[in-house]
Amino acid sequence: MSHTAAASAAPAGSPAPRPVRSIGVIGAGLMASQLATLFAQQLRVPVTMSDLSADRVEAARAGIRARLDRAEARGRLAAGEAAEIAALITGTTDPADFAGCDAVIEAVFEELDVKRAVFSAAESALAPDALLLTNTSSLSVEAMAEGLEHPERVIGFHFFNPVAVLPLLELVRTPVASDAAMADAARLAAALGKTAVPVADAPGFVVNRLLTRLFGEVLAEAEAAAAAGGDPLAVDLALAPWGLPMTPLTLIDYIGTAVQQHICATMHRAYPDRFPLSPWLAAAAEAGVRRLLADDGGLAPEAAALLPARAGTGTGERVDQARVLERVRAALAEEVGIMLAEGIVASAEDLDRCMVLGANYPAGGLTPLLAAQS
Repeated sequence: MSHTAAASAAPAGSPAPRPVRSIGVIGAGLMASQLATLFAQQLRVPVTMSDLSADRVEAARAGIRARLDRAEARGRLAAGEAAEIAALITGTTDPADFAGCDAVIEAVFEELDVKRAVFSAAESALAPDALLLTNTSSLSVEAMAEGLEHPERVIGFHFFNPVAVLPLLELVRTPVASDAAMADAARLAAALGKTAVPVADAPGFVVNRLLTRLFGEVLAEAEAAAAAGGDPLAVDLALAPWGLPMTPLTLIDYIGTAVQQHICATMHRAYPDRFPLSPWLAAAAEAGVRRLLADDGGLAPEAAALLPARAGTGTGERVDQARVLERVRAALAEEVGIMLAEGIVASAEDLDRCMVLGANYPAGGLTPLLAAQS
């Protein structure tokens, strides 16, 4: 099935923009807290955070205030700004308190049924043209909107962590999204100081799809190296010629093994031939091992214990890093070609912008790296 990303986020002749006078944030975890802070700081409008637990909401607000106070102490905010911004963020456990919000964004756990439920609860409090935004990293935005009275105002609004630092926002349009909703979402992204790249509603969108393809190849090579008595860390270092901001295993640790395993499972369901599951990553996530690497850069002992045991015929041969790099290059080149053919983005330039702005890839992005090695 072909996807179409590309129509302009704010087409000519769009309806008059809807002003953003208040924002709702569903969730009280780390990402939701970052979003609430961004909205309050950049827009200086009231922000209502919600969660099932009042204690979680209050803990999130306290954490936000502490981070703002530290920023002010370091001179990143003017005197008095921390208190001013924090005062804009209130908490609730009642979705009815979103009444009057011009946009509500969810940042809850990556389970479709959970996201549908929180959208359904919020929708009855909102005006018909208020935006419903999702920060999902890999789920179907169209599926999230199913059953709502106004699915045309549901837009994917995918930020990258840390929210205050990374400028990319993947702006995801579903087949039923209205031009007015897309235009309002694009204006909101600009007001937040983010670079919005329109992408199609397909699993993983752009950045997570490409990173997960990369992780799949590297994890398979690391597992094979362990079974052969080789060094999995040599696999992790094989992409060094590309000058990426961190090694693949370091990035998985930054994301968290459980979160990345969830994304891998989503991508595997969508494209099982190209996104096989990693037994090592799955075992780490299942065992609650959050990191694959130790602080000194070696393998974390608890993660190393979950690697395949050395096979009886394993020779301990040195890992061929050039071969690993070529395997990753070929896989990513294939995925890029498929994504462009599907219309996930309008152009290779948009894909490269996503990787630079959302994954800190070197200037020029991914496709020059693929071409340089081919």
